[in-house]
Amino acid sequence: MPGPEKVLLVGIGLKSEAGLMKSSLDELRRLVETAGGSVAGEFSQAVARYHPGTLIGRGKIEEIAACVHSLKASTVIFDKELSPGQQKELERSCRAKIIDRTRLILDIFAKRARTSEGRLQVELAQLSYMLPRLTGSWRSYSQQVGGIGTRGPGERQLEYERRHIQYRILHLRKDLARIRSSRLLRRQRRLDVPMPQVALIGYTNVGKSTLLNTLTRGQARVYADDKLFATLDPTARRVRLPEGSWAVITDTVGFIQRLPTTLVAAFRSTLEEVR
Repeated sequence: MPGPEKVLLVGIGLKSEAGLMKSSLDELRRLVETAGGSVAGEFSQAVARYHPGTLIGRGKIEEIAACVHSLKASTVIFDKELSPGQQKELERSCRAKIIDRTRLILDIFAKRARTSEGRLQVELAQLSYMLPRLTGSWRSYSQQVGGIGTRGPGERQLEYERRHIQYRILHLRKDLARIRSSRLLRRQRRLDVPMPQVALIGYTNVGKSTLLNTLTRGQARVYADDKLFATLDPTARRVRLPEGSWAVITDTVGFIQRLPTTLVAAFRSTLEEVR
C-alpha cells in the first residue's frame, strides 16, 4: 500500500510581512496533514517584490528543483495563489506537480463537504478556480470535477469545456440562492421564538464543535476532529441552560488566514450567523 504523498512547502511573502509568512507556512503544514500528505521539506523566501513570471527568484527555484529530485517529492505547494502562467512555468522548472494554497484548501473542502449546500459551494469554487486554467496540464484537473470532457461535433474541446463550465457555474449559483433563501426563512422562524441565540465563531480547529457536543452532553452529534475544517456546514442545536430554559447554539465554519476568494461564499452562512 503506497504511503502518503511527499510534498515540499514554499512560503513566500514581502519583507515587511515576515511574521505573517511564518505563521501562514505553519498553517499550510497543518493543511497538508489534514489532506493526508507528508511534508518532506520547507522553503521560505522574503522578497522586495514578487517575480511576475515565477513569483520567486531563479536561484530559489533551482534549489527547490534539486530538493524535489533528491527527496523524490511529487508535489510542491506554494503558500500563495499562483496565476496559471506562474504555475505552468514552475512545473516546467521544478519537474513536479505545482499547486497553490487555494487548490489545497479546495481539495480539503471537497473531501469534507457533507450537506448539499456544502457540496454545491465547493463545486462552484472548484469550477471558478479551474476556468482560467483550461490549458495544458490543467485539462487533467477538469476530470476531477466530473461532467466535463465530451467532445461536441465540429467544436474545439477547450471551447466546449469553457462554455460547459460557465453554464454549470450559473446553474450552481441559482441552486445556492434557493438554498440561501430557505436557510434565511428557517433562521427567521428561530428568531420569532423567544429563545436566546448563540453562535460559536472562531478560527478553524479551536474546538467549536467539541464545545457544542459538550454543552449538549453528546446529543448534538456534531462531527469533531483535530483537523482543519472538520466542520464545513453550520449546525444549530437546542441546549438547556442551568436555570432550566433553552437556547439555540449554532456551530459555524472556522476561519483561516488568507482565505481564498473563491471560497468566500462557503462562509456566507457563518457571516449571517454573526450578523
